[in-house]
Amino acid sequence: MSIWAIGDLQGCYDATQRLLERIRFDPAADTLWFCGDLVNRGGQSLETLRLVHSLRERSIVALGNHDLSLLAVGERAPAEKRKVNPDLQRVVLAEDSDELLGWLRRQKLVHADRELGWMMVHAGLAPQWTTQQAEQYSAEVERQLQGDGYRGLLRNMYGDRPNWSPGLRGNDRWRAIINWFTRARYCTPRGRIAIEEKGPPGTQAAGLYPWYEAPGRVERDLKIVCGHWSTLGLTLTQGIHAIDTGAVWGGKLTALQLDSEDLRVVQVPGRDVTALPPHLRKE
Repeated sequence: MSIWAIGDLQGCYDATQRLLERIRFDPAADTLWFCGDLVNRGGQSLETLRLVHSLRERSIVALGNHDLSLLAVGERAPAEKRKVNPDLQRVVLAEDSDELLGWLRRQKLVHADRELGWMMVHAGLAPQWTTQQAEQYSAEVERQLQGDGYRGLLRNMYGDRPNWSPGLRGNDRWRAIINWFTRARYCTPRGRIAIEEKGPPGTQAAGLYPWYEAPGRVERDLKIVCGHWSTLGLTLTQGIHAIDTGAVWGGKLTALQLDSEDLRVVQVPGRDVTALPPHLRKE
């Protein structure tokens, strides 16, 4: 029995199948942790979502920003759904769209296994958040997302403000939580996210730090596996294990074995961007 965390799929179905074959995934015994962004940009989002849905009894999903955006698109009128990119159109207009999106909406923002010693999140945690607080804030948003008010949450989740504060309420609070869990890369020591900064460490503006290196951050009692930051590359440091290695951009798709003492890493080639039409090679 093995437990594998897998980086951002982003609609790269072929690469996902290659990776499952490489790790010899056994659905009768193994468990998969998907670090979010199952869909978008890869051209095979419908196939990828159907695959992960078919593995739902043996997998755990942390929602990413692209997954939440897909859920928001799924609530639009049919004419508006046809205005999104073809990859997402195929999902929201599919005959099994309601089943797939209903299942996706019931997934987590954060998953923790204290016996195993790991926490999974798509992007990051605010410097001042303990793992226990992260679970609490995740549960707040999940209750909204899975309850009757989910349409209001999806309509109001967009925006870079406000910065996180424990005193926030309602949509402002949930938006700030979502931004940390699904969009964070760099931040200030006081926890202001710099959404616009997306490059590798060393390219950010002065006064900004990778979220896992922010001065004054709390000590955490779990190792964290995450995705979201393809320009960071494979990073295994300071209790942080970042495994988005840019499969959708022609990089690699990465799996990290969580129940192995030596942190076994397995990678396969991602999407073949050279086979794409020229106008699609840079998105």
